[in-house]
Amino acid sequence: MVVTSGGRRLAVDEKGDPDGRPVFLLHGTPGSRVGPAPRPSVLYRLGIRLITFDRPGYGGSDRDRGRTIASAAHDTAIIADRLGIARFAVVGRSGGAPHALACAALLPDRVVRAAALVGLAPRGADGLDWFEGMTDSNIREFTVAQVGLSAVVASLGAAADQIRADPASKIHGLTMEVPESDRRTVSDIGIRRMLLRNFAEGLRDSSDGWVDDVLAFCSDWTFDPAAIRVPTLLWHGEDDVFSPVSHARWLGRRIPGATLRIEPGAAHFGALHVLPEVLIWLTRE
Repeated sequence: MVVTSGGRRLAVDEKGDPDGRPVFLLHGTPGSRVGPAPRPSVLYRLGIRLITFDRPGYGGSDRDRGRTIASAAHDTAIIADRLGIARFAVVGRSGGAPHALACAALLPDRVVRAAALVGLAPRGADGLDWFEGMTDSNIREFTVAQVGLSAVVASLGAAADQIRADPASKIHGLTMEVPESDRRTVSDIGIRRMLLRNFAEGLRDSSDGWVDDVLAFCSDWTFDPAAIRVPTLLWHGEDDVFSPVSHARWLGRRIPGATLRIEPGAAHFGALHVLPEVLIWLTRE
């Protein structure tokens, strides 16, 4: 547990090689620090010290009302300071991807490399039809955010209650909306267990983290991805229906020198398979 100067608690986990190259992994939405990641033995073999933490309002982390996407850079820097880490790489998957980009843009003297997997572009991005290709459930979620806080609390609060009562219901709902490649991934018993634990931990006390994530996605990011100057990798499954591939293409045009990898035949959960490869890229000299 890390405590900020203002007294806010941030739940933090570490795994892998304690003397390895540090990488922050920022979890999806909804999610938690115990979300899908390579086994500790794999991380140790790769020489990686993987740090995860619950974004404010999730799991064991206190809420930070009104947080923005950029707020993640502040929290990541605080945790790195407490752990004695001067420079590090950062990767975000799904809802964690924009937060990873915030770290890259706002901590250029500390972030050595960044990766964003199946992430979103800023709401209102020039020339991007933000909802095109997006599944109906996500469209409803983000449309409700435009109504206001109370509407988001009512909608996601009910969804979180259902997940707490039956975490498997979230996975079942996901499989009803995704392409075949994602259904194959989620059918793996090991991945299902990680996802179940991830959702249960992230939403164990409230829907606050989920609510604040959605509001942040639909608000001004308060930084421009074009300001990123560190080596950045954007990976996206071409068939993604949660974060359409057009978002990655927009970011690829916006971020100077970014490496854009579009995987044909893959979708949202394809990011779980590619993560070890991305970690190797992030820790390359």
